[in-house]
Amino acid sequence: MIEADWSGEIRLLEKRGVVLAAGLTGAELRRVEEIHHFRLPPDLRSFLSCALPVGPSFPNWRTPQAPELLDQLGWPFEGIAFDIEYNAFWWEPWGARPGDLSDAIGVAKAAVESAPRLIPISGHRYLPAEPDVAGNPVFSVYQTDIVYYGLDIRRYFACEFGGIDYAEAIRGEPRRIRFWTDLIEDNA
Repeated sequence: MIEADWSGEIRLLEKRGVVLAAGLTGAELRRVEEIHHFRLPPDLRSFLSCALPVGPSFPNWRTPQAPELLDQLGWPFEGIAFDIEYNAFWWEPWGARPGDLSDAIGVAKAAVESAPRLIPISGHRYLPAEPDVAGNPVFSVYQTDIVYYGLDIRRYFACEFGGIDYAEAIRGEPRRIRFWTDLIEDNA
């Protein structure tokens, strides 16, 4: 586990009125990973062991099978499926779009399921589970409107909860994330 000082991020969250519960124990972190079949990246794991943001926009990691958390985990695919059905979205790397809507959504579902899992941080902000290293970018995911919202989780917190502006949060070269980076670049 990364030993890190998250006091600056904790102060930002508290200043914005975010309620923080005690951090997750090692057993609770392992339970989340076992239930959802992903590893929490080391920086997220470290932060969540120090403090657990609670409230309507934050995932309830203490209850990893809560319907609200399951909805947050499903949001990225559901948004893509919505755009396929209602906004004529189709991504060229998937090949020719099937004529049947359910077949088209099935192609997208298979692609998203083979992509790195997106872990909810707050609202529609997500951190990819892969690679299993610190420093993955945070994405803002709203249907197929997907953009970087921080080069890493620290910059995301500073942008979302105060301290730096959006331009600073994404300044630099973000780590490439299989599938998601290509989708962002192709939709830019």
